[in-house]
Amino acid sequence: MSQQHTNEQTRIYLSPPHMSGNEQAYIDEAFRSNWIAPLGPHINAFEQQLSSYVGSRGAAAVSSGTAAIHLALQLLGVGEGDTVICPSFTFVATAGPIRYLGAEPIFVDSEPDTWNLSPAALERALWQSAAAGKLPKAAVVVHLYGGMAKMAEIMDVCGRYGVPVVEDAAESLGSSYRGRQSGTFGAFGIFSFNGNKIITTSGGGMLISDDVEALERAKFLATQARDAAVHYQHSVMGYNYRMSNVLAGIGRAQLEVLEQRVDARRAIYRNYAEALGKLEAIKFMPELEGTRSNRWLTAMTVTDPHAEAVIGSLLESFAEANIEARPLWKPLHLQPLFKGAAFYRHNEQTNSVCEELFRTGICLPSGSGMSKEEQERVIGVIEDVVSGMRAKASGAAS
Repeated sequence: MSQQHTNEQTRIYLSPPHMSGNEQAYIDEAFRSNWIAPLGPHINAFEQQLSSYVGSRGAAAVSSGTAAIHLALQLLGVGEGDTVICPSFTFVATAGPIRYLGAEPIFVDSEPDTWNLSPAALERALWQSAAAGKLPKAAVVVHLYGGMAKMAEIMDVCGRYGVPVVEDAAESLGSSYRGRQSGTFGAFGIFSFNGNKIITTSGGGMLISDDVEALERAKFLATQARDAAVHYQHSVMGYNYRMSNVLAGIGRAQLEVLEQRVDARRAIYRNYAEALGKLEAIKFMPELEGTRSNRWLTAMTVTDPHAEAVIGSLLESFAEANIEARPLWKPLHLQPLFKGAAFYRHNEQTNSVCEELFRTGICLPSGSGMSKEEQERVIGVIEDVVSGMRAKASGAAS
């Protein structure tokens, strides 16, 4: 197939929005009632419905997942000169709010069973921090690509050192660990409803907790921290972080089909795994026993000695085929923004797990509205690249 012909095919996106069809009814209701501002019945209902779904006592709808992390860390007292544990293998938005508050991240490696924060590296980081007389104010845990971290071990370690946990569940709404929903293990959990997430409000987030008083404080801070007065009076710094009633209406319609979206993404993962499982060089992100990943993105690694070349060829071939795909996250301790930050490996005697994942990994298109034909296009590109690399290697060897 020529490149010109390939580029004429409909573009396949990594994780596009997938509307249920009921969003417009909620939007129209917001317009009819004139509840357009960052307050209104849709916000109240969305908070109640999401907290009911995950099993938390309350929730606060905000403008983004990043805003929710920022508020959570502030509520835990993070401030100038403090430190916060953070996985290195994640999007920058996990660590950004640490810096917003004048604190510094202590980056922790992944472990191979889940690709998420390593309990062993976490233990060393906290032990050394305690020995130095300065424990972190909090630990942020991420459930990467929808896969759950080892929460029993992580909560045990943090509990022994008295370090509160914030769960960055931006990618894992609908995932569970031993029957318990993601985001409900720590002092606070956060979700994102960005356009590429499993459900979307176009842009938005949610802070959840069993600490209802803390959530009320979060809502206060998220609405410019306006004191109870007839005039506008402010005693502390606040933010413009509340979600609009219109977007909350979209979220309500999306939440109604969340389980369908999880089932669809898990089915897409199974199709990839079944079709590509015969290729020895391909390994998929593992799912920890006792967990259910929403498989927000299907992520895989290449176990070839020339993995970087294979990944490069895959990305180039996907681009030629008008298919969006991306490398796995570049670890934050390797980012110029965090140059010199502390980093703890999973195993001090071996290479960094997250660096190896970045070197050998790629995310495949995983939108819940993806057709079988679209998946076949993606699978075909992978098969062509892997077989081509093998043929090239065999030719060189002979």
